[in-house]
Amino acid sequence: MSKFFYRGRPDIMGKHNLGNYQPKPKVKSGSEENPLILQVQTPERESEISAILIANDLFGTISINSEMPEDITPLDIPVTQIVEKTPQRNDPCSCGSNKKYKKCCG
Repeated sequence: MSKFFYRGRPDIMGKHNLGNYQPKPKVKSGSEENPLILQVQTPERESEISAILIANDLFGTISINSEMPEDITPLDIPVTQIVEKTPQRNDPCSCGSNKKYKKCCG
């Protein structure tokens, strides 16, 4: 016998409706469970990259191979962008005309 909810709708999820079932768990890239895979050409560059990993609290495996090109694309750290606030309707216009924004540039 199946479960019925409000207005007689049957439970179609079955066992998977029991709680926090996640078919694709989110694991942060650069953590101990999912380390970054980096490739450099020289041991000096390896020490630079390991200093960057330590400074940003990341984990990674660095391999040295002088024949292959350097690949540190997983290490790209996003930079916070600062966006200027858009003026409201009744704020003074930013062009310097001493008019309200809605009457000048809005």
